[in-house]
Amino acid sequence: MTITIFLVALLGAMALGVPIAFSLLVSGVALMWHLNMFDPQILAQNVIEGANSFPLLAVPFFMLAGEIMNAGGLSRRIVNLAITLVGHVRGGLGYVGIMAAVMMAALSGSAVADAAALSALLLPMMKRAGYNPARSAGLLSAASILAPIIPPSIGFVIFGVAANVSISRLFMAGIAPGIMLGAALWLTWWWLVRHDKIEATPRASLAEVRAALKDALLALGLPVIVVVGLKFGVFTPTEAAVVAAVYALIISLFVYRELKIPQLGEVFLSAAQTTAVVMFLVAAAMVSAWMITVANLPGELIALLQPLLDSPTLLLIAIMVITMLVGTAMDMTPTILILTPVFMPLVKAAGIDPVYFGVLFMINNAIGLITPPVGTVLSTVAGVGKVSMDAVTKGVWPFMAVQFALMFLFVLFPSLITVPARWFYG
Repeated sequence: MTITIFLVALLGAMALGVPIAFSLLVSGVALMWHLNMFDPQILAQNVIEGANSFPLLAVPFFMLAGEIMNAGGLSRRIVNLAITLVGHVRGGLGYVGIMAAVMMAALSGSAVADAAALSALLLPMMKRAGYNPARSAGLLSAASILAPIIPPSIGFVIFGVAANVSISRLFMAGIAPGIMLGAALWLTWWWLVRHDKIEATPRASLAEVRAALKDALLALGLPVIVVVGLKFGVFTPTEAAVVAAVYALIISLFVYRELKIPQLGEVFLSAAQTTAVVMFLVAAAMVSAWMITVANLPGELIALLQPLLDSPTLLLIAIMVITMLVGTAMDMTPTILILTPVFMPLVKAAGIDPVYFGVLFMINNAIGLITPPVGTVLSTVAGVGKVSMDAVTKGVWPFMAVQFALMFLFVLFPSLITVPARWFYG
């Protein structure tokens, strides 16, 4: 009964057009009424405690780093470097998009920020060169979702806080699967464009490659600093976010000089607005998470899925399918906040490594960003790239299918994630 009340309250509020953060509050209040323990003081206390977390300070600073990266020319230099390396081959601009997405993912941690930057920089070039607009937009959408998987990832920060799992270990464990997802996109693009007659950019000379590498070197230094600092314990993920933001700011203002002092207000405001949305979702979700625990919903779910606890693989497949279905109707952050307190007791009861599960869960949620009908990244690419939503949706299907297939391969063969993860975090 409690599960029914929670779902009816949450989905009913969303169906009425209530914003997700307020829908989470509604579902929490509904459970309070059902359990005869409604108290405004408890409600307020949980909302405040939901955002009162030191690790969550990483969110605004990674958001700020992403905004500075786009405004300060770091994204453009990374794209230019990729063009000089692979722009001359058949379908070269597609490979440029994948390479740039991998490098930019290690800078921003935000799929939407990367999608906006890649669409603005590459989609017009791809259209002029004769690329299929729908397929090109689909590729850039699928490549953008590498950002929540490759560190630093805002999604891993939120999951780590919600699940009480080491954020540093999640960051390190996301490197190998993120690169493998990029490689899968590379092979898929090669297969799709192998017979296309597309105008290629002229081959860059060695001098041009060296110049582009020199120009982008400082931008590429940021992910190296973050990953090395986390691996050797120089700073925590929260401190890494501050380092990333300050580093990007110094490079943009005083080295590249593309970001001017008068622009800082707009950059900080944009980062603050995005952060406010995320943090209010986190705060509101704490009410539902607390009530889920009090109402023993995880215990009911464990009893329901008891036959699967002896088979971790089958349990993970069931969890991945549920998350896929939820991802079609809900954005990444609320999905993480709602499902994490429900799934984590199951994961622990089945003896599944929480870090390994966190990576799988994040991959699934990231793919949800390009899953219709919601697909936040699809909307971003369509809006920035001036392509119809139908075209982007049509173009993303082959890439999304490959990413889901690889995700289930990770479920069947956990060592693909756990072995590289152990090397990265020791």
